[in-house]
Amino acid sequence: MATTATVRSRILRPPGGASEYFISVTPAPAGSFAAQARAAAAAYSAAARELGLAPASAVFRRVLLKGPAARLRAGRDPFSLGRGEGPVALSVVRQPPLPGGELTLLAYHVQGARPPRKRRLAPGHLAVSAGGLRHLWSTGLNGRPGLAAAEQTEEIFKSLSGTLRRVGGTLAGGCVRTWLFMGDIAEAYAGMVAARRELFRRQGLTRATHYISSTGIEGATGGKGCLVGLDAYSVPGLRPGQVSYLNDFSRLCRAADYDVTFERGTRVRYADRSHYFISGTASIDKTGGILYPGDALRQLKRTMGNIGALLRSGGAGLRDLMYLIVYLRNPSDYRRVAGYLGRNFGALPLAVVRGAVCRPGWLVEVEGMAATAAGAAGLPRF
Repeated sequence: MATTATVRSRILRPPGGASEYFISVTPAPAGSFAAQARAAAAAYSAAARELGLAPASAVFRRVLLKGPAARLRAGRDPFSLGRGEGPVALSVVRQPPLPGGELTLLAYHVQGARPPRKRRLAPGHLAVSAGGLRHLWSTGLNGRPGLAAAEQTEEIFKSLSGTLRRVGGTLAGGCVRTWLFMGDIAEAYAGMVAARRELFRRQGLTRATHYISSTGIEGATGGKGCLVGLDAYSVPGLRPGQVSYLNDFSRLCRAADYDVTFERGTRVRYADRSHYFISGTASIDKTGGILYPGDALRQLKRTMGNIGALLRSGGAGLRDLMYLIVYLRNPSDYRRVAGYLGRNFGALPLAVVRGAVCRPGWLVEVEGMAATAAGAAGLPRF
């Protein structure tokens, strides 16, 4: 019997601007890795055709794997849409999909009157222009084996900073979103947090200015000895008035209150749309305390309430979400969590994976992105 796959998609179609497409593909958890990869590739290709997407519209793909990340890097990208696609930012993370499949695919496309212009600046860095500003997707920046977690963090952020300088940007003035993956979060998290804090201080990112929306989660992106990996999304050339930071202090404190240097969420406005980047969010109260210890479902409900509050602070809501990634500490919680997600977010592009959160008491963490067609005249177009 052929392996099947579940496909979900969301589309943002601002009047007169390029459209953005968010797609998730999850093969049924049966059969070999090869069979599931073939099923996911076929379903993704069929979805692209049904949505009318040209291969060149593909910008970013993240593959969440049960097995080693090198399983995909060793050969051709099995999810390529073929001739004319051009370069794509590819993120490969070992985070086992739940309830037990081999992989889940998340894909992002941009399609307008003309194909986006894409250029590989350096290994791991892809520049994309859709008509307005240049967007930089950085993926698979892995720490070198033999270095401590703090040293690896310093090194991979230097790679990102160097590429940003090449295109006229900086961490403080261009980086919008980061993902930090640690193969063993208990071992690497403290070193990563300390190194990031010091590096940001040197580059002018402080509590008085701003930090960057981020997820720091367990997940392997490199080979043996790679303790920290980084993906990032940057938009060099953003004006100060384009960016604002999301919070609802009746529900969440700033992460900086417990000395962790990231923003809860970031809104980026353009002339024709707004993007909302939601950091890894958990079941916390306004003092940073863990709510509902031991109960993953209640933690998930609080987490989604927190995300809704973050979005409302920027003029959006849960209805505007484009995708979600749900990280579960314990696979045994999947059934209850999946039931809630299905009832409330059944049509949304979604990945549920096993990934330990930085605090042992957190059983679930959620990240996502929302988008609306609400922009502001006088700002650059997307």
